[in-house]
Amino acid sequence: MEAVPDLASSLRVLDALRSAVRAQCSGPRQWWSGALDVEGLAMGAVQATATALNALTESGRYSASSTRVAAAFDSLGHLRIDGRHAEGFAPISGFRRTADGWIRLHANYPHHAERLMRALNVSTPGDVDIALSRVTADDAEALITSHHGAAAVVRTRDAWTSTAMRAAVASGPWISFTASVPSRVRGHTWIPAPGGVLPLAGLRVLDLTRVIAGPVATRLLGALGADVLRIDPPALPELADAFIDTGFDKRSAEADLAAPGVLGRVEELIASADVFISGYRGGALERFGLDPESLRERWPGLVVGTLDAWGSEGPWSGRRGFDSLVQAASGIAVAYGTNDDGFRPGALPVQALDHATGYGVAAAVLALLAERHGTRAGGSARLSLARTAEELFALPATLLDSQGSGSAPDPALSAMDSPYGSLRHVGPPLLADGVPLKYRRPPAPYGSSALGWQVSSEP
Repeated sequence: MEAVPDLASSLRVLDALRSAVRAQCSGPRQWWSGALDVEGLAMGAVQATATALNALTESGRYSASSTRVAAAFDSLGHLRIDGRHAEGFAPISGFRRTADGWIRLHANYPHHAERLMRALNVSTPGDVDIALSRVTADDAEALITSHHGAAAVVRTRDAWTSTAMRAAVASGPWISFTASVPSRVRGHTWIPAPGGVLPLAGLRVLDLTRVIAGPVATRLLGALGADVLRIDPPALPELADAFIDTGFDKRSAEADLAAPGVLGRVEELIASADVFISGYRGGALERFGLDPESLRERWPGLVVGTLDAWGSEGPWSGRRGFDSLVQAASGIAVAYGTNDDGFRPGALPVQALDHATGYGVAAAVLALLAERHGTRAGGSARLSLARTAEELFALPATLLDSQGSGSAPDPALSAMDSPYGSLRHVGPPLLADGVPLKYRRPPAPYGSSALGWQVSSEP
């Protein structure tokens, strides 16, 4: 395979990864056509995960297969639920014209669709285009986001690089680490099983993530044997098909953190957890004391992974965001646009920012677990979709073949019965000793699990 970008370089600030050898990669290096090296981003992110896993297990067992990486980055597209295709974007989502340009809307969730229509003062989705045609893209973005909706102007790359938001995410590493104070750490007894089929057996992971990126990270940790408990708010259920796609090898519970006694129960889980991963917009969990700084202070042995759309600094740090919106804002939609009959913005072949960030979170968690063996201290790692977009733009384009097929190799699909019916799905992108990893358990019924750990995370 031709050179894979070294996204694992962010991990080398940790002593446990300082001299780590990059994991092996196999298979074709290119498969998607386009202006940017999306394959390089995908392979680099998964290679970083395998590299961190090898360091944690003190082995060289784990590697990445590009055919499986390509499939995993489009896992929702390959998923079949009792033979039907999974649902993607809602009709109201997508690129829409404004009085002076284009805007990207994200309204897959009913509450976002309701806020969008309220912002535009329309009563039906069919009126959205009319309302947008009367305002500029900047004004539409400001109006929708002020009503807590989700939208982003389709900007050129030059327009994005001149913003304060881009300046906030352009510098620093892809993964930003902060250490806990070792002297205050309680004992942790979990150790990996290097020679076992499930190296993360017994690891306890509390998963407060939604949509794609965070659930992708915890899906992989679950496939490696961790006891992953995902917690969602009862009032805002996850989209069903997205939940199924990322729900393998984890359990699902609902918890209203604002309800009496519930936060205390969750804090009890955190106190006995090894890993806490959150994927809410900046500031959303601070009022509950579940932000990275508070978590490190109260539980210094905890490994914390945090991701969001726009990063922890800058004017949009608390704004709602999704992969598609970051693509629109950062210049990707223009780079992938067409001019066949006037300009129309486009998108990456897959939601690569989400998936790459998810594997980056998994890599960071595994690296921090390896570090904890030496220091006894945990620590936290931060990633954002916007920072991942900057990594993508920074990759050289010399390997790209503009005449490529535009499609990935056909994946090998697996079959599994589930509470949702028969599932046909792709597996994880990693190999163990050359053998593809597989998911062991189907997605649990949504919200069906108790707020507690399993007695054992062995299958």
